[in-house]
Amino acid sequence: MNEPDSAATLDRRRFLTRLSLALSAVGAAIVGVPIVGFLLSPLLQHVPRLWRPVGKVDQFEVGKTVEVSFADASSLPWVGVSGKTAAWLRRHTESDFIAFSVNCTHLGCPVRWLKHADLFMCPCHGGVYYNDGRVASGPPPKALNRYPVRVRNGVVEIQTSPVPIA
Repeated sequence: MNEPDSAATLDRRRFLTRLSLALSAVGAAIVGVPIVGFLLSPLLQHVPRLWRPVGKVDQFEVGKTVEVSFADASSLPWVGVSGKTAAWLRRHTESDFIAFSVNCTHLGCPVRWLKHADLFMCPCHGGVYYNDGRVASGPPPKALNRYPVRVRNGVVEIQTSPVPIA
């Protein structure tokens, strides 16, 4: 029997359509709100810039470049050893220090200091930097990033900050 749709059938169909749309919207909100929060949270967080001590002034020789490690300002309290980062520190003069990031500006690989060649080198992709951090050859798009350095009460301190890779 082909009976025309009654008003009750249309009302039920309209009700079920609206119910399924409402439940879909609730489900999308339950999934979507955390995703949007995750994507936007880095824009809203302020990463502190802290001065971290890396050693006494008399520990560093003029003209030498050494690796120093310190706690990253953006790390979480429970990260343990992975919350440490490093920098290449050079004592330029008696009172002047320069600190370079250990991360290559190409893809963030760790760079090594080659004392005899007076160069920084990224072994992963062949990036080479002069002793002042400028690009000598390879794929790095820019010079090594630098950290601000100060001497306070006979202690060398590096200001921690997020280091941009690209």
